[in-house]
Amino acid sequence: MYWAGMNASQRCIAVVLLLLSLAACGKPRSTGPALRVGFVPSENVQQVAQNAQPIVEILHKKLGMEVEPFVAVDYTGVIEALRAKKLDIAFLTPASYVLAKNEADIQVVLKSHRKGLASYYAAIITRADSGINSIKDLRNKTFAFGDPLSTTGHIIPKKMFLENGIDPNKDFKNVLYSGGHDATVLAVLNRKVDAGATFANFPDGKDAAWVQYLKNPEEQKQIRAIAYSDAIPADNLVFRAGLDPALGKKIQEIFLELSRDPAGQKMLRDLYQIDGFVPATDQDYESVREAFKIAGINLREALTKKRP
Repeated sequence: MYWAGMNASQRCIAVVLLLLSLAACGKPRSTGPALRVGFVPSENVQQVAQNAQPIVEILHKKLGMEVEPFVAVDYTGVIEALRAKKLDIAFLTPASYVLAKNEADIQVVLKSHRKGLASYYAAIITRADSGINSIKDLRNKTFAFGDPLSTTGHIIPKKMFLENGIDPNKDFKNVLYSGGHDATVLAVLNRKVDAGATFANFPDGKDAAWVQYLKNPEEQKQIRAIAYSDAIPADNLVFRAGLDPALGKKIQEIFLELSRDPAGQKMLRDLYQIDGFVPATDQDYESVREAFKIAGINLREALTKKRP
């Protein structure tokens, strides 16, 4: 398979086919309905797919039905699948949820929590030895965003910059989109950029992207946050409209059970660095909608620009 020669849409389809073939390996084919589950790629697709497999197996066992996982190559892939009614449930980031809600008939049912807090933060990071100490020091520097539709990798940081008099479209020497938080951290560590945008679970730097992705403590010390955002409502789980209510209730119960069970918490931590779920409503994400407005990003245009 000539992966390098594929466009984003073709890679997305290839990943889906690979995941479905792996999920079917060793299992008899089922003629019954399957639950189609979407996962946003917080890091590289292969790693998310691997970490999602225990969740897929739990759903298969508890629901007694086949489960088809779908890990998109970017955030848009999951939104497009929801819009096309190709998914029954999906894990979304706050920004991708706001975009998906604008495009598809979906309902948010649960949001994640970490140590009991259903929120997290965007962090602007640089190397400890960079001499950069504030957002305003980033003028004429090189900068890495994550996915263009990432909450902490782009939307919220852009809002932070504009509120501090920095226009990312004009005031940076160069901007790159790394595609994921792990890639952004490495770009900063390896001096490919002067600074970058990523996430932190708490505004103290002790449980953040650079701690999670850099296993060497000495490398972790080489990364420093110069700014944190206000608290952001956490990632979530959504259902498509029309999902059987009884099935939806069972799915919610499964994830709430995982949230209370140490083994389940480990699965969720491996997947998205979360400890569990609590109930959620659409109103919880008003601050993210407001961030799109402040950042000057039109919801429909943001998704259209990402489509191949």
